[in-house]
Amino acid sequence: MSTRVDRRAAFWATPAVGVLGGVALGVGALIGGHPMLGLVAFSIMALLSAGVVLLARRSETIQGLLDRRDERISSIDLRATAASGLLTTVAIVVAAIVELARGRDGAPFTWLGAIAGIGYLAALLVLRVRG
Repeated sequence: MSTRVDRRAAFWATPAVGVLGGVALGVGALIGGHPMLGLVAFSIMALLSAGVVLLARRSETIQGLLDRRDERISSIDLRATAASGLLTTVAIVVAAIVELARGRDGAPFTWLGAIAGIGYLAALLVLRVRG
């Protein structure tokens, strides 16, 4: 029974995080004085989350990404996440260089790059010690 509950929790985690992200975006925009932007941001995230749930009924790939039972799909997801992180890190470094070349201090790209580098090193150390 706990396996069934675990699978159900794993399935709903991604859509729940999407909706919570939408709430956070909505509240942030509301606090910033942009209530319509907040409503649009929340609506987009809620619709995307609902779309993922609906597509999971028809798509083996999305179902696998949500319930994490298929090792092959989980492996593909891991590689895609790594590629996305690498691309984002490269974009941050390039943006920091451009900002520095323009005579600015490079912020916020320099601290984003620092977070990426520190996060990578921390994960590397933790995974190395555990593995």
